[in-house]
Amino acid sequence: MIANRPKSHNRHPVSAFTLVELLVVITIIGILISLLLPAVQAAREAARQTQCRNNLRQIAIATESHVSAHGYYPTGGWGWFWVGDADRGFGPEQPGGWLYNLLPYLEQEALHALPGDGQPNAHNQQQLDGAVRLVNTPLSVMNCPTRRRVTLYSRAPNATHGPTFIAYNAGTNSSGLVARGDYAMNSGTVRNETFPGPSNLNDGINWSESQWPDVSNIDGLVYQRSQILPAHVRDGTSNTILAGEKYLDPLRYFTGTCGGDNECMYSGWNNDNCRITRDPPRQDTPGYCNTFMFGGAHAGRANFAFADGAVRAISYSIDREVFRRLGTRAGGQVIEGAGF
Repeated sequence: MIANRPKSHNRHPVSAFTLVELLVVITIIGILISLLLPAVQAAREAARQTQCRNNLRQIAIATESHVSAHGYYPTGGWGWFWVGDADRGFGPEQPGGWLYNLLPYLEQEALHALPGDGQPNAHNQQQLDGAVRLVNTPLSVMNCPTRRRVTLYSRAPNATHGPTFIAYNAGTNSSGLVARGDYAMNSGTVRNETFPGPSNLNDGINWSESQWPDVSNIDGLVYQRSQILPAHVRDGTSNTILAGEKYLDPLRYFTGTCGGDNECMYSGWNNDNCRITRDPPRQDTPGYCNTFMFGGAHAGRANFAFADGAVRAISYSIDREVFRRLGTRAGGQVIEGAGF
């Protein structure tokens, strides 16, 4: 028989969170998350800025290869009513803009060949259809990841030619979508985008210099029918902007309703793809549209490639005159305190 054991009066209490302790833990977790999220966001933005700078570096390297092959910087093309023509070379006779001329040096030879039919003085349907496929092809090197994805964007209907018109040397763009870029070449300090180009190929081939707009006062590197040699950059390649991020209104990133972002990135001379340094760069600002400025979606600074191939970030607060001088190829002015 087992003797009855005395009952123990030393019971162990069951451990549990009180409501106050639970609220404290939740508060601490919330504080940690609030501290962590900005760090994560900052790391992601740093990665996006690195990608943006790398895009401009690739553009600069391609430009150097173009200069090595042809002896001059890529031409700006005929105007915004024209896109590239694979049969018309790389100089002033080429209606397409600087990006089209850089395609072979960005490992995009097949894309460059699309709008071609072997006839430099004529267009057949093969070439017209190829031009549509060209403008419907986005490139990762042309989009800043802070601003917008690498995809096609709506094109605002052209008031003169209708919603499916792209260019005189392209077919019908039934999708209404085009590839757009976030980078622009430096046209200098003088207002650009003054002429859409001739209305037909025959005029573009046969016009005398006097029939084209006078661009003799333009002091940048890329503009309408330009052919700038390295020897023309007398201010020094390290003191002359080649290309940079273009300013855009964030409310119009995807609509094509801003005059500086309403064509396609392969078009000829246009403020979609060329900007000037008359004003300092500006951070993208909702509700403010400016079709001539450089700028960007990043806080504090925008990225630029210089004619020597270097990529630098320039503060939005850079001195106005200093920035203006960075746009001239042969201004002969001292540049100090650039704010890089």
